[in-house]
Amino acid sequence: MTDTLSPAQARRIALAAQGFTRARPATVSGRHLHRVMDRLGVLQIDSVNVFARSHYLPLFSRLGAYDPALLDRLFLSRTTHYVEYLAHEATFIPVEDWHLWRFRMDDFRRRWSAEDSWLRSNARTVEWVQDELRARGPLRPVDLRADAPRERGTWWDWDEVKLALEHLWRTGDVAVSGRRGFERTYALAEQVIPDGIRSREIPREDAIRELVRRAARSSGVGTAADLADYYRLRDRAAVTAAIADLVDTEEVQPVSVRGWERGGRPLPAWRHRDAVLPRRVETAALLTPFDPVVWFRERALRAFELDYRIEIYVPAAKRRYGYYSLPVLVGDRIVARVDLKADRGTSTLQVQSAWWEPQARPGDAEAIAAELLRAAQWQGLEQVSVSGWGDATAGVHAALASTAPGVVRRHVHVREGVA
Repeated sequence: MTDTLSPAQARRIALAAQGFTRARPATVSGRHLHRVMDRLGVLQIDSVNVFARSHYLPLFSRLGAYDPALLDRLFLSRTTHYVEYLAHEATFIPVEDWHLWRFRMDDFRRRWSAEDSWLRSNARTVEWVQDELRARGPLRPVDLRADAPRERGTWWDWDEVKLALEHLWRTGDVAVSGRRGFERTYALAEQVIPDGIRSREIPREDAIRELVRRAARSSGVGTAADLADYYRLRDRAAVTAAIADLVDTEEVQPVSVRGWERGGRPLPAWRHRDAVLPRRVETAALLTPFDPVVWFRERALRAFELDYRIEIYVPAAKRRYGYYSLPVLVGDRIVARVDLKADRGTSTLQVQSAWWEPQARPGDAEAIAAELLRAAQWQGLEQVSVSGWGDATAGVHAALASTAPGVVRRHVHVREGVA
């Protein structure tokens, strides 16, 4: 028998699975970061740093203000707990999960085994990079650049070395051993991944079933497309087989969500057996565009009525919402989006635009204002300024002014390319 959920119930289940029903701790420790990672499974990495780089934000969204240096110590400076791989896009994953991705590494290797592939065509560069890492240990690309064998002739090219590192990372021969600032340090996989983890064998179908199981747990409730996208699993036949196995073992159960349809027909969905349905979700959070709640745009539209597009690559004059607008969660609704910029020179969090979503309700501006003040404090910024671009700016500014009148001010945001 298939249970039927309302759209609001599905949202609350999804948010609870993502950790949004847990109280934020007064002081955030490494244990709290590990707990969030246990729920998420992966943390997507992104280089855009207008407000804060994307991988810092999901932890802030769930835990509140924390010391970013704590993340740096746990994720960037060593690989004791986490390592990078393409588990969605580029993400941090638990180091003990390395073997689960062997099938993806093998897929890359097969794809690039042809005679005319880049790896085969640049075999000397690849061999030189591996020899350097073997002899010298973990290296940054700049370290390889300094000692590049220019005297060998014209075969060496800096872009080829960078590409070699990236190809070898995808095939699992090389691992990222840490970062300095935001620059990766590369090493041979055996220099980074413990032998007991690296040597584990798991059949492809078992790895995919385990990843689908984890996706179901992290999603709470989802369609086959939702579960496949969580770890970017392209083999839909394998995903379908994995779901069937998980139904047989009662790890997931079929459900129907009202309104989850395609072409007027209900979309099959599944709920993880450990998923809870809270009576309410009481939170406010800024979400990175790469938060698992919204990173699959089809699910964001279906579950949260958020029609979202990143406008980084949209010409400035054609942007509707701003360069890097962040969805804002209040309760179980995404109620607005705000385009934020951290102006370090003036110690100001700039709200460059703010827009209401159809799900917004009276009182949401106060919740957004409180979260913006928390975000400014987290980033060490002393002021918040609000532009006039967007239908939510007046309400957000008024709520900020009534909450912290000495902190907030207005500013004129001139859209690039607009007279």
